[in-house]
Amino acid sequence: MKKKTLALIIATAMGFATITGCGAQTSDAASSAATEETKTEDTAEAKADTSGKKWIIATDTAFKPFEYTDDKGDFVGIDVDILAAVAKDQGFDYDLQVLGWDASIAACQAGQADGMIAGASITDERKESGWIFSDGYYDANQCMAVEASSDITGFDGLDGKSVAVKTGTMSATYAESLAPQYGFTVTYFEDSPTMYQAVVGGQVAACFDDTPIMAANIKDTGIALKLVDGTGNESAQYGFAIFNANNQELVDKFNAGLKNIKDNGTYDEILKKYLGE
Repeated sequence: MKKKTLALIIATAMGFATITGCGAQTSDAASSAATEETKTEDTAEAKADTSGKKWIIATDTAFKPFEYTDDKGDFVGIDVDILAAVAKDQGFDYDLQVLGWDASIAACQAGQADGMIAGASITDERKESGWIFSDGYYDANQCMAVEASSDITGFDGLDGKSVAVKTGTMSATYAESLAPQYGFTVTYFEDSPTMYQAVVGGQVAACFDDTPIMAANIKDTGIALKLVDGTGNESAQYGFAIFNANNQELVDKFNAGLKNIKDNGTYDEILKKYLGE
């Protein structure tokens, strides 16, 4: 009887130990799984941190309707809205820095900015000098404008006079190409509003700028300028630009996002907002 009792006690103890042991193994497995899950979460967070780059994007100060400060003091425009829509579509973060045309180029070339969007025309000359462009996002050309009461009706009326351009732009290149033939000199300005005032004030006889920019300014501000018929050149597309091939990812994202916002109607809504029907 004692032997049977003892055997029963031992068997019961061994069974308990076995059950306890299984419980320990299950607990260890759960703990191990929890640890792996934590590691996975940590890894995901690490990836999010490393891939969550904030791109520095430079732009001009005043190039209405593509970038400008509105009556409320907000910085707005076609370029501003397109960039925001593309970034939202592609899920990237950015810091838009309002630097001015020349300063934007310099910042990109110095590595202080990753890219720029500022109504930059896509040209072979710029590509050869180091610009790397996205797909085009807007077609525009350049033309000449004069003071509203001026009797100048074309390039022939510029002989011996001075015309205004914005430094480093396609409109400046266009004016420079015409200057020898029509006998005028070129005066350079840092921004479009100052250039327009020089025309209105009589310091220069005319100015060259992107056609939609001057048209928008005349329409919205009532500035005393008029576009001169027959002075436009062939149109070229505006593009988002980088100056460092290591930032190609940003151009790829811009292209992908641009396609998507064109497909879903967002792009057309942006143009309608600033240009009308």
